[in-house]
Amino acid sequence: MFATRLKRFGVRIRAQIWIAGHHVDHLIGDRLVVQIDGGHHVNAQRLSDNEHDAALRLLGYTVIRVGYRQVVDDWPTVQWLIMQALAQDLHVGR
Repeated sequence: MFATRLKRFGVRIRAQIWIAGHHVDHLIGDRLVVQIDGGHHVNAQRLSDNEHDAALRLLGYTVIRVGYRQVVDDWPTVQWLIMQALAQDLHVGR
């Protein structure tokens, strides 16, 4: 659903890939990571996610993390976040 909604913008989206030992839900272009959290992202999982995001940022990636319910129930906000990142070329490799 996520990738399908964004394909019309003509950016390359890869799903379920590994970057430097870290699993990411979606990579847009070369440098924009979008992680979609389900209901299980609490306590220990949240700490692990924070460490994972920090490691990706240190490698030069921008990370946007949203909840599954946001994607389903508030798509305009999720799309706005991604479009703002694209407008700033945060998906482009440096």
